[in-house]
Amino acid sequence: MLKFGLKLAAAATVLAGVAFGSAAQAQDGEKTFYLLSHGGPSDAFWIDWNAGATKACDQLKVTCKISFSGGDMAAQKEAFNSALAAKPDGIATTSAQPGLWTEEVKAAKAAGIPIVFFNTDDPATGRQAYVGADLKEAGAIWAKYLVDHKMVKQGDKVFLPVEVPGASYQQLETEGIAGVFDPLGIKYDVVDCGTDPAGIIAKMTDYMVANNPPAIIALGDSVAASVKRVFDGAGVPAGKIPVVGWGNSKETAQAVKDGFVNAAAWQYPSAQGFMPVALLSLAASGEPIGYDIHTFGLYDASSVEPILKLYDKK
Repeated sequence: MLKFGLKLAAAATVLAGVAFGSAAQAQDGEKTFYLLSHGGPSDAFWIDWNAGATKACDQLKVTCKISFSGGDMAAQKEAFNSALAAKPDGIATTSAQPGLWTEEVKAAKAAGIPIVFFNTDDPATGRQAYVGADLKEAGAIWAKYLVDHKMVKQGDKVFLPVEVPGASYQQLETEGIAGVFDPLGIKYDVVDCGTDPAGIIAKMTDYMVANNPPAIIALGDSVAASVKRVFDGAGVPAGKIPVVGWGNSKETAQAVKDGFVNAAAWQYPSAQGFMPVALLSLAASGEPIGYDIHTFGLYDASSVEPILKLYDKK
């Protein structure tokens, strides 16, 4: 398992409203960056991400305009176009749907505005840098974990619960899984579980009871965080069904420690918030930023303690 070498910033309280500035408020001559997320401000991952982003804004003495669209792509597109109109010194955004930002990135580059993607990528847009996990690789790592540990075999159908089927993260992760499973004759079932916490638990439990899957790959953090409750509801003891997937929450980290989840992926959320601001600051100063920063690590029961200690500090 990978060891965790990054010191993550402590999470900051999310201010009310969809959009807010960083603790470093506007001053004459300061650079201004827009950071646009498709996530929700109350989501555990995005709270940690925001902590890292606001810390970077304070340390680098830049003004940040941060917004969360809560999965509303139209709202995020409106926020992006508002950012373009403001002519900032840089824009960082997620790309939850392929091709969503093709025209906007083109317009930003024409205006000389640096563009960094984070969390979800779309390199075809021509963005200058990306901070986050390689989602296709993440899917392959999860599938390979199950294969290498002899937890799945030819003819099995693995349960792939997800919050938003068709979103970039689901497509890329499933593509990576397919690359490992297809040649081995292992099947998989992508199941729409929605975004409502109670609905996720109900849908996952129903699937478990009806299908008794041989293994689970949780394609999103909300479905991963629900695994223990789903197992309890379906009467499945810890360890009976192998589970891998995302692990950017205290619930999933605890489930790893308790044996409900075998291995989970950590995206270093605070670092993923910090680094886009740092890259935009470099670009705004005339430095080239044509490289990606991957924030990804797989942890299990032997390496989960640093993550749990981090959450306990909050």
